[in-house]
Amino acid sequence: MDRIDRNILTYLQSDASISNNALADKVGLAPSSCLRRVRNLKTKGIIKKMIVVTDATQMGRGIKAIVTIKLADHGTKARKRWIEELENTDAVSQIYAVSGDIDVIVIMTVGSMAQFQSLSKKLYGDNENVLQFVSQFVLEEHKFDIAN
Repeated sequence: MDRIDRNILTYLQSDASISNNALADKVGLAPSSCLRRVRNLKTKGIIKKMIVVTDATQMGRGIKAIVTIKLADHGTKARKRWIEELENTDAVSQIYAVSGDIDVIVIMTVGSMAQFQSLSKKLYGDNENVLQFVSQFVLEEHKFDIAN
């Protein structure tokens, strides 16, 4: 990747809906060259996907929870099925296996505490491999930026 590729990524991470012509103007390329570079970044897997970021509150999911989980066994088929269940749960937006005292961190957004309690019971409380889970709720969001 060169400086132009990095500039392309910076603009796309700020606004993925930018037209190819506008992007080309911003990075100083002909539209065909810009399009070729974007396609190349996708082919290489540098651009994983183009997304729309919504306002969770306006989408009826204004409660954000960070759940830390300790597991009994890390290498079981049951753990793999549990992770797949988390991946297939709409309220779950992020899942991280981490080092240290905690094994998994889950970020989820829900519309109500009742929904959170129901999902928590299903995803954590009823799972024999989950030794402990601790939920924390976001009170203020000072920075949310998915560009890296």
